[in-house]
Amino acid sequence: MSRSNQSVAGFLSYLQFEKRYSSHTITAYEEDLQQFFTYLQKQFDMQEPALKEIGSSFVRSWLASLKEAKNSAKTINRKISSLKSFFKYHLRTGELEQSPMTTIVSPKIPKRLPVYVEQKDTDTLFQHVEFPDTWSGRTDRLILAIFYNTGMRRSELVNLKESQVNAAANTIKVLGKGNKERVIPVSPVLITEINEYIRLKQAIEAADRVYLLVNEKGKQVHVQYVYTAVKSYLSLVTTVDKKSPHILRHTFATHLTNNGADLIAVKELLGHSSLAATQIYTHNSIEKLKDVYKKAHPKA
Repeated sequence: MSRSNQSVAGFLSYLQFEKRYSSHTITAYEEDLQQFFTYLQKQFDMQEPALKEIGSSFVRSWLASLKEAKNSAKTINRKISSLKSFFKYHLRTGELEQSPMTTIVSPKIPKRLPVYVEQKDTDTLFQHVEFPDTWSGRTDRLILAIFYNTGMRRSELVNLKESQVNAAANTIKVLGKGNKERVIPVSPVLITEINEYIRLKQAIEAADRVYLLVNEKGKQVHVQYVYTAVKSYLSLVTTVDKKSPHILRHTFATHLTNNGADLIAVKELLGHSSLAATQIYTHNSIEKLKDVYKKAHPKA
């Protein structure tokens, strides 16, 4: 194993066993680092560079190549973050005395308001759209209902276990990023739907009784299944460009803030580590207030 491969492997093990990051997150770090070291090898003939040989000029050269390849500022910032975490780890282990990232400046990302589904459209989805009277139809409807009622992430929903649903307390316990747990209160209506789903699941031979959501063969639903279901049904009620599970997370948060929910409470429900990530939803609330003002005030 080359020196660069060893340094990457050590870092990834740290993310997995100490930071307890998800496999998806670890894969993203690994791909960024492999891309960086491949660039050093091809561009500068650095076959097995020692970490102390990697200066900030090499990093800047890589970032410039990413920009030339039309990568977005958001993508470049993520790769910068990967490198910062990587070199910071090796500072802690003593393999480095100085990080080449200290003089690297991240490009500014233009702020975009989160896209969400209007409340009238979510009402249409759950009150008027007919879901097939099949196992797939029941599963699809429950997927959409849980997303909209909890704001959980796609990976959190796919890995949601029956045991995480507390019917007596009307809550769902969610295991989020970094294995952080949060408890989300839900309506008795959703709990009833979940209990009925679990009851009907018993008729499927050898159905998975650990994970809540399963396909018609009784196997745990996969990420692509969830994405396809959400996109298919959102296409019936909304014209927003993106029709992904994450849009329903934005919708959950925006509908809460538009109806006066406390921002700190929304932060806890979403499982955000800082309030800064949640504050973007206040912008949608302000835009809604402006719209109301323009329509209602005689001097607007």
